[in-house]
Amino acid sequence: MRWNTFQISANVSIMFTELPYAQRFEAARQAGFTRVESWWPFAEPDPGQQEVNEFLSWIKTAGVELTGLNFYAGDMPGGERGIACRPERADELAASTQVLLAIAEATGCRSFNLLYGQLDPDQDELIQREVALEAYRGAAHKVASIGGTVLVEPLAHGLNGAYPLTTHREVLELIDQVGHQEHLALLVDTFHLGHNGIDPAAAITESRGRFAHVQLADAPGRGEPGSGTLDFEAIGVALTQVGYTGTVAAEYKPTVAAAQTLGWLTRS
Repeated sequence: MRWNTFQISANVSIMFTELPYAQRFEAARQAGFTRVESWWPFAEPDPGQQEVNEFLSWIKTAGVELTGLNFYAGDMPGGERGIACRPERADELAASTQVLLAIAEATGCRSFNLLYGQLDPDQDELIQREVALEAYRGAAHKVASIGGTVLVEPLAHGLNGAYPLTTHREVLELIDQVGHQEHLALLVDTFHLGHNGIDPAAAITESRGRFAHVQLADAPGRGEPGSGTLDFEAIGVALTQVGYTGTVAAEYKPTVAAAQTLGWLTRS
């Protein structure tokens, strides 16, 4: 499987981490990537125009295209994994969404990952579910105005706290509850699914027509393809068979310097 036949992007939040974040866009370009994606690039939900302008300048100077961006997800380095289900964080999500839309307008980015968030044990889970559904509904409505898609991602259990979405089926059930299916889609991440005992190739086949983004990392370990036990040949074949033409992101923790881990792109 020659992965470079797909539209490949590099996630600069998890790759090229030997460099400061601001330098990773150029590093990705030097490594041969013309597309990049990122988790929320700021510490705050509303960082101010100067920080946004700096972010945009890094993309422009490197000459890369931003093809994916996460909504604000709380304190990711501190262990948070989204705030969509947390009613007390609604104002933060709303503020960050306006920033996200401005970045989208400036860059042409149209894919946005909104993490559900970890459940608060002191609040009713059903209430948190309703809050999350409304957050996804609102986000889908917002990005619809620019022809965008909100992505919903299952995460690895045991590594992300009380995050309730761990399978592609749970995500698809949530999307069905939300509605707005034309602006909501599953994000297929091979590491998270593989870690949870799900065959990513089978999940791709089962979710045909309902996912809009793919992220590649091996399991166990979350390293580059070939560093673990996942069958990336089967994953690539499944994507081809379902007619997937969207972006495939390298979103892994390189086992050595990122630029030295790219042999999987051309390996047949």
